[in-house]
Amino acid sequence: MDNRVAVIAGAAGGIGRAIAQRLARDGMRLALLDLDAAAVQALSEELPGSLAVAADLTDEHRVQDAMRRTEAHFGRLDVLVHGVGVTGPSLPVHEYPVQDWQRTLSINLHSAFLCCRAVVAPMLRSGFGRIVNIASIAGKEGNAQQSAYSVAKAGVIALTKSMGKELATTPIRVNAIAPAVIHTPLIDQMTPELLATVLAKIPMGRPGQPQEVANLVAWLSSDECSFSTGSTYDLSGGRATY
Repeated sequence: MDNRVAVIAGAAGGIGRAIAQRLARDGMRLALLDLDAAAVQALSEELPGSLAVAADLTDEHRVQDAMRRTEAHFGRLDVLVHGVGVTGPSLPVHEYPVQDWQRTLSINLHSAFLCCRAVVAPMLRSGFGRIVNIASIAGKEGNAQQSAYSVAKAGVIALTKSMGKELATTPIRVNAIAPAVIHTPLIDQMTPELLATVLAKIPMGRPGQPQEVANLVAWLSSDECSFSTGSTYDLSGGRATY
């Protein structure tokens, strides 16, 4: 993986940070993208040689500019890990504010579409591509009182399947990961009751750790992931049933 260039969208979050640290150890050069300018700059200072880009990844032009800056800075772009996400409010559908619905879908799904769309051409130019989208078990099961989040992550899974088929005859592989609850600040957005309900569904009885996500991302980003595309890999402590 030496000299590969990876873009990590949502790098300043708990999962994004763990992924950045793992891929840096594996020898990748990193472009770190996040809306939080101070946090992504601080992370970049921890990872020498990385490029920090503060950007709203729901904005088409900001996404395109971030990918252009990455390719211009490093000379290539090989890997995209999209981990931008918010859970949104925990409310039943009939009480869900339309504005929050639109915001949750925009951050989780629209940004994934924009980032995936923007990296295909640079990857084709480099002759190598790995796209890894961080979805969720909610996208398979549909969490009660998390309709917008569940719908958005289901969309990420479907986007991954579509792109995997479209790009199957190219050097680009497209896969997703569907974690159960991971121990990150996103947990703080859940009510205690919802968190207890979610943890009760996990046979291991604990949340996953960001490093466990990063370990799977590392393989999906590598040359060794050569015959798998359009797939969604569970990381659920035994919760997933399909």
